[in-house]
Amino acid sequence: MYMDRVGASVESEVSSELARARILITGLTGVAGVDVARAFADLKGRLVVHTTDLSPELVELAALLTQSASEIRLHTLDISNADCAAKFAQTSAQTYGGLDAAINMASISTTEIEAVNADGDLEALIEAKLAPLAQLTRVIANRMCVVLSEGMVLNVLKMPEPQDRRTAAVAGFARTALAAMIANEAREWAGKGIRINGVGPRAFYDGGHSGAYLANEPDVATLALHLASRRGRSLSGHVFDAGGLDF
Repeated sequence: MYMDRVGASVESEVSSELARARILITGLTGVAGVDVARAFADLKGRLVVHTTDLSPELVELAALLTQSASEIRLHTLDISNADCAAKFAQTSAQTYGGLDAAINMASISTTEIEAVNADGDLEALIEAKLAPLAQLTRVIANRMCVVLSEGMVLNVLKMPEPQDRRTAAVAGFARTALAAMIANEAREWAGKGIRINGVGPRAFYDGGHSGAYLANEPDVATLALHLASRRGRSLSGHVFDAGGLDF
């Protein structure tokens, strides 16, 4: 199981620190974000989980999370646009009196990539994916400031591993836009102790590589735990490369 790998990398001090931590996870499905959710649930975190997936796999996952987490609240509201995302963030950030960390996930599908025929299509696609993440980030960070919680927000934008120039171009544009958003939000909240980071796609194909990258979802889960802990408090404004998170 993926969690064997994640669990083995988490030291006891991190486990103790994150016990009963208040964690928001958005964009969860029965097959995407599973390791991230289980990582925090297994540390007895108090979870606020958002999903629009009501598949049997998600129902089974929710049952597993309930057995592990200290508390869990499940929401299925539509947050696909910025306004809805902001309203949801306001509600979720108050569930346990505040949040210690938030992991927001968005996906670009193969079908969406194939539908891009012009620069305007690409810009509209990336705007549609990043606008809700930006609104979630701002409302959550503001709530953290109100309750004097030095928290962390991690925004994950995932898509299939590029196999051609077209997909690589989409990945490159998406990562650049994500990096700009993360940098702006990190600067905005730096003086208030709020850390904003991201995970974005690599724009390489045909075996091209450039430095270290997150290879799969267990790697993302490990990163999220690290950033939510005291050990990650010096990191903000970073975008970590991921290789094909189309899980």
